[in-house]
Amino acid sequence: MSRRVVRRGGLALTAISVALALTQLAGAAPALADPNPQPLPPATRFFTPTPSAGAVKQVGQLIAKRDLKDAALITKEIATPQAVWFTDGTAAVVKQKVRTVVVESTLTRTVPTLVVYNVPGRDCSQYSSGGAGSDEAYRTWVDGLAAGLSSSQRVIVIVEPDGLANLPSDCPSAYPGQDVAALTAGRIADIKYAGMTITKSDPQALVYLDAGHSAWHSVGDITTRLEQAGVADVQGFSLNVSNYQFTPNLEEYGSWVSDCLAYTTSVKAGDTGSCGDMYWSGGPANNWTGTALNPNGQWSPTATDSALNTAGIDSRYASILGTATPTAHYVLDTSRNGRGPWAAPASAGYPDPQTWCNPPGAGLGARPQAAPAQAAYPLLDAFLWVKTPGQSDGQCNRGISGSTTDPEWGGIVDPAAGAWFPQQALQLAQNAVPSLF
Repeated sequence: MSRRVVRRGGLALTAISVALALTQLAGAAPALADPNPQPLPPATRFFTPTPSAGAVKQVGQLIAKRDLKDAALITKEIATPQAVWFTDGTAAVVKQKVRTVVVESTLTRTVPTLVVYNVPGRDCSQYSSGGAGSDEAYRTWVDGLAAGLSSSQRVIVIVEPDGLANLPSDCPSAYPGQDVAALTAGRIADIKYAGMTITKSDPQALVYLDAGHSAWHSVGDITTRLEQAGVADVQGFSLNVSNYQFTPNLEEYGSWVSDCLAYTTSVKAGDTGSCGDMYWSGGPANNWTGTALNPNGQWSPTATDSALNTAGIDSRYASILGTATPTAHYVLDTSRNGRGPWAAPASAGYPDPQTWCNPPGAGLGARPQAAPAQAAYPLLDAFLWVKTPGQSDGQCNRGISGSTTDPEWGGIVDPAAGAWFPQQALQLAQNAVPSLF
């Protein structure tokens, strides 16, 4: 899974960025200061960073062509609150960058979402590979990042997208000649260090360790990884960063991970095998007649299609938890999942369809919102736009050996990971669910 780089440039303020600042200042709610059972009340306003040069350029080009409708769509897209990514630099540089966001969000009285993305060997040598040169260098960098925080400001921090879901042990060929077991242990320890250090520096920070998404690891597997990385000492975990899974599926999956964490820590330590998930839906509610759930449809406990019905899994947790109460909270990246995941047509015959990489037909998802589903999912803290919509996932080739072009985008060479992708940015805005206007 590839995760994208977001860079804050030194652009002069544009008309768009001025408009964003004015929007944030008008009627914004004050930043939170005291912990409470609901860490992000529904009225929470989230931070919107200055748009990238590529986004501003696209709006200008559309206006020049008198395509005001599409210009308005892109403007609305980039005016929606989204995360700021921190991916490289020295400890001093990252400290200053974080401090800038902290000051800006304080002035606009908004809650920023920060993404920590610099762990050594990130992304298994895929399109967003890189990271700090060593565990020691990473921890020094994290110290700098944490030093840029205020000690009393509410911020959201997403720690290392795919860092636990794509451990070195999951892709050993990406680390030839290295001790993969040691790298894996180091990765987990680094993520634990980041969570603890950020929480210590700003006790008001809501820290979420990334946990992949609902079509990836089994609940038991990701629970083990989260426990090892210290999820019990932070707010919880994040799901679907830079991915496209349906929101209802993520809501259910997140609740199962929270349930499994409660079960394995309060009922039967280490018994992740009893934790139900999407790979077999059996449970008391359906007389243990389960099946694998279909990620290309929307799950619910009332679905008539057994491949979408979660009642069995839900009842399974109800039967094993007893009086144990789940406490791990979670957030969802809804930036590009409005139309759910893409499945390549069978006729294409791609060796690897790379469904996570600039898939065609995607749309923006639900807007950032705090406490979006309190009745059904009380541990779901927020919908967020973590991935910057409009930025490329990488130069996808659908697994075709020797190819550098993307047949799903007319045979072009996709922009590099993190670069602005005008065609995709516009398609995401046009296909938004719910619509932007």
